[in-house]
Amino acid sequence: MRDPRYDILFEPVRIGPVTAPNRFYQVPHCCGMGYRYPQSMAAMRGMKAEGGWGVVCSEEVEIHHSAEIAPYLEGRLWDDHDLPVHEKMVEAVHAHGSLAGCELVYNGHHSSGHYARTVPLAPMNTMTDFGDPVQARGADLEDIHNLRRWHVNAARRAKRAGYDIVYVYAGHDMTILQHFLSRRHNQRTDEYGGSLENRVRLFREILQETKEAVGDTCAVAVRVAVDELLGEEGITAEGEGHDIVAMLAELPDLWDVNVSGWDNDSATARFAEEGHQEPYIGFVKSLTSKPVVGVGRYTSPDAMVRVVKSGIMDMIGAARPSIADPFLPKKVEEGRLDDIRECIGCNICVTGDETCTPIRCTQNPTMGEEWRKGWHPEVIARSDAGPALIVGSGPAGLEAARALGQRGIDVALAEASEQLGGRINAEAKLPGLATWGRVRDWRIGQLHKLANVGLYPASTMTADDVLAFGAEHVAVATGSTWRTDGVGRHHHHPIPGLADIAVLGVNDVLAGARPASGPVVIYDTDAYYMAGVLAEVCVAAGIETVLLTPDPVVSKWTEKNLEQARIQTRLLDLGVTLATGYGLSRAGPGALEAACVYSGRTREIACATLIPVTSRLPNDVLWHEVKARQADWSDAGLATVTLIGDAYAPGIIAAAVYAGHRYAREYGEAIDPDATPFKREFIEVG
Repeated sequence: MRDPRYDILFEPVRIGPVTAPNRFYQVPHCCGMGYRYPQSMAAMRGMKAEGGWGVVCSEEVEIHHSAEIAPYLEGRLWDDHDLPVHEKMVEAVHAHGSLAGCELVYNGHHSSGHYARTVPLAPMNTMTDFGDPVQARGADLEDIHNLRRWHVNAARRAKRAGYDIVYVYAGHDMTILQHFLSRRHNQRTDEYGGSLENRVRLFREILQETKEAVGDTCAVAVRVAVDELLGEEGITAEGEGHDIVAMLAELPDLWDVNVSGWDNDSATARFAEEGHQEPYIGFVKSLTSKPVVGVGRYTSPDAMVRVVKSGIMDMIGAARPSIADPFLPKKVEEGRLDDIRECIGCNICVTGDETCTPIRCTQNPTMGEEWRKGWHPEVIARSDAGPALIVGSGPAGLEAARALGQRGIDVALAEASEQLGGRINAEAKLPGLATWGRVRDWRIGQLHKLANVGLYPASTMTADDVLAFGAEHVAVATGSTWRTDGVGRHHHHPIPGLADIAVLGVNDVLAGARPASGPVVIYDTDAYYMAGVLAEVCVAAGIETVLLTPDPVVSKWTEKNLEQARIQTRLLDLGVTLATGYGLSRAGPGALEAACVYSGRTREIACATLIPVTSRLPNDVLWHEVKARQADWSDAGLATVTLIGDAYAPGIIAAAVYAGHRYAREYGEAIDPDATPFKREFIEVG
């Protein structure tokens, strides 16, 4: 039963000639599928509509081959051959009564040209954003005329595909329309440059022409960055951002407003709170009568009601919360707030786009598997298989127990420590990672609702215990332990001389230990978040800290989740010494020898305590002990013993959750190791 406080969220909203059934709006977001995996993409978007999102939009959709951004897998509407992909998505969204939106884009100097081998257009001759020795061409008036025609043609195709909302996109510092708006990118001296009115000209023309082309049945939305967070160097909410909205206030049917670039708009929870964009976008409603949508990683319906009632926005935009829980609106409508899987703001979803692979999510292991594995985020088939014992209650064990319990399996979850949660318990206490506790808390909350699941903390299991327990299937989810010998991506053998220096393991720091003295050197070849947050811990303890890594920047993998620049900036602001491009070659009393990864030249780094953040070893002793007694399994009624999560292969939390869920989905089934475990999408040859 819906709480009346949330009735406002389920009011229909008129958007030009169409009406959204509620205020839940899945804004355009990438998914690592696009034109390459259309059935997967359509099924994922359709799941959002089934879950109650009143508007479900595409990823960015390229309007012309000269704006392609290969290898990234976005949408395309270059010509009529692309229509079937979009028709499939629209059909999936319309099947549940939601509106479908299409975000048209010409990427300008954010284009790569790798696939089409064409030169993209930009306001001026300039280098492209991809780091290649390639330039975009400064558009002349004929080019601008062509660009306007391409956009209109793509808008008409979007209408033919059945879309209800067509976008004119000028955001994230990734589109030619924002580049024309920007003084940084547009220094033209003709009618499309100079004054703000001139720089808005192309945006206005394309917006008007798009409305004329499709506006009888399709709404036309604009997506625009009202602040670039660059101060006087860029568009600001109190300056030109305000003026752009004022100039065009009543022209679009909907304003989708945000901050730029993408790393600001989708900042992780480590660096931005829920609703962090409100101070920048709050003015827009005062300038237009048209509905306004914005984002802020909102997971609380109370926060959603607040922003609507306070006049900040009319519709609650979401990308990441709709990924973590496609059924968030339904759960609010049905009064099941404690069933909402809240986004943790880790941006693992973003890494799908950055690696050109299907989207995934730490909280929602079914994300990206809707079509290829047939996984539904809320529905899982019942099973009459025998009882299960899960040993270990980290993210893999918790998810395995929860999903098995949902299937009707009798489950016992045994945990050696007194608190369920495994690695989450320590990591959620690290600087900026408190939201990661949601991975643990949501699953424990769901487990407490399942009468067929028994929870047994403070229960260390031996091989004898496992065999005596009587479970038909056992999953060993006992996690992993960080190595202290330096073995990892850069070193395949232990680092010499570690016996001559104080070494503190990551697990020791997570348990509360701190270096006895400084300077401390954190040696990172893991390249994710751990080294950076441990550096923050050491600085907070008043210890001189050095972060040493063979990579050219710190936490290099976090370039894929949009965190890297913020991490490096924070460490510099905290006074951490960064020694990049050096591998640790030898340790000795009071000092380390580090070698340049390019020249081999060495340098000495003072060090009282070394913290290696290199790799982990699976805690698989119990599994080996039980496997060694396989001759006793039959008498014990035991059929299978399976390693899952970090105990099988240490990885990120999202991988552990996925492993636990997959175990539950495949529980009791015979798995063919030679068969591909999911459906594939093939390109038709002909």
